Amino acid sequence: MSVRGHGTYLGDEKLIASVAGLVERVNKLVCVKALKTRYNGEVGDIVVGRITEVQQKRWKVETNSRLDSVLLLSSMNLPGGELRRRSAEDELAMRDYLQEGDLISAEVQAVFSDGAVSLHTRSLKYGKLGQGVLVQVSPSLVKRQKTHFHDLPCGASVILGNNGFIWIYPTPEQKDEEAGGFVTDLEPVPLPDREVISRLRNCIMALMAQKLMLYDTSILYCYEASLPHQIKDLLKPEVMEEIVLEARQRLLELEG
Repeated sequence: MSVRGHGTYLGDEKLIASVAGLVERVNKLVCVKALKTRYNGEVGDIVVGRITEVQQKRWKVETNSRLDSVLLLSSMNLPGGELRRRSAEDELAMRDYLQEGDLISAEVQAVFSDGAVSLHTRSLKYGKLGQGVLVQVSPSLVKRQKTHFHDLPCGASVILGNNGFIWIYPTPEQKDEEAGGFVTDLEPVPLPDREVISRLRNCIMALMAQKLMLYDTSILYCYEASLPHQIKDLLKPEVMEEIVLEARQRLLELEG
């Protein structure tokens, strides 16, 4: 006998879904995650967010959740990765670090009782994002994994935010460890890289339209299935269906 979880109810001695979405099972507990949902933060999640406001000793961040998330000045690396107490000068220079409209990658540090999320960017892999493309999908379609930062063999990298914000960017030549994630490279991105990014973006839109879980393997298989088609053709519904079907079959073969 299954145990009733979120998104389900008992009717005629059967477990019935109360929302349309994805079934999640943990031992006997059955939950249904709604496809159209806001992001519910959990500690340790990787998120991509946009700065909406600079406040006293903190930034407000839009992370696709019901309430704005908070990034405290004390919860981030200073430029150069130096470790010291935050001074009044740091507070005055907050807009030099991050200003309204900037995109960041961060980790959820705490979830408050009202559901608001507190973020931190203390590791050098987090921080301000440079040039790339942001794709918004439903948070329930992003598969939870050990890592959400993937360098794909096709020449681009993706950050799969648990909050449904996906960042696609050219794979950097070398990692800037000293900058602490504050130096953004504004050099023009070469055309081949832009084409790879556009193709990946359209593949993610196709996977989203066909409600297939998003993770590195599914995105890569969909990308490989899309290569015979032109990038702009990937937005046609029949092409979307074709490439996602091929990716789905390869994933089933991989699991089976």
